[in-house]
Amino acid sequence: MENKLRAGEVTALKVARLSEFGYFLSNGAEDVMLHKREASRELKEGETVDVFLYQDHEGRLSATMSQPKVRLDTLAWLTVVGSQKRLGVFLDMGIHKDVLLSNDDLPGPLDQWPVIGDQLYCGLRLDKKGRLFADLATEQEIVDQAESAEENQFNQIVTGHVYKLNEAGALVFTENHLIGFIHNDEMTRRLRLGEQVECRVTFVREDGRVNLSMKPRKEQAYNEDAEMIYQYLKNHKGRMPYTDKSDPDDIKNEFDISKAAFKRALGKLIKENKVKQENGMTFLKI
Repeated sequence: MENKLRAGEVTALKVARLSEFGYFLSNGAEDVMLHKREASRELKEGETVDVFLYQDHEGRLSATMSQPKVRLDTLAWLTVVGSQKRLGVFLDMGIHKDVLLSNDDLPGPLDQWPVIGDQLYCGLRLDKKGRLFADLATEQEIVDQAESAEENQFNQIVTGHVYKLNEAGALVFTENHLIGFIHNDEMTRRLRLGEQVECRVTFVREDGRVNLSMKPRKEQAYNEDAEMIYQYLKNHKGRMPYTDKSDPDDIKNEFDISKAAFKRALGKLIKENKVKQENGMTFLKI
């Protein structure tokens, strides 16, 4: 008895007959259509061909000779190519028809949904009606792909994609196969599922995972803040009504940094003999 054909699998089928639109393929019990646009070459009646099965836009089981990026028994990083609030997001799985990741599998807030260009680690699944959907990888499936971090990776810059969000922060799978965690306090903005993010390794844990931060190292932050203040002075005729005695709210409103960060940066400029403070003002030293 032949196995029942189902979407999401690559299977070998025989060309049963030719038609105006393509080829009817069969396993001896069921037929599926391989449209001419889905055939990579001309086929002859009676030959056997490997095809991937999927549902077309009308829900009919169809075949393609295009090689999918993912199947029912595999996982892959798939790129988001579209989104519909009432349905979910659509992913490119390597054939002409995209696959849907249902909104039931996505975070509640829409601003945490992936956008076009983001990537998700997915497999495929069939619902009770035999329809094909994307299926996010489980935590264990992510772990199975991961490698343990080494101590010398501390302070390195890594790039990865957010694969899970929770109340405390975001979990990231990096390009060098590390699992990292970014606490909310270490984010410079709110992240979304599937987003690519560049981070710094702040701690290598005993379990081989890493803690990550989107924030620059303090020394780098001092330099950036000092440069911002220096440019501000140059753009305001070499003077400003802000000093290390200024009100924290005034500093926050003008420079979007804390008073402590402002004082550190200003101290750096004073030490480098680039600025001076007099009478409640800060001046460039020419």
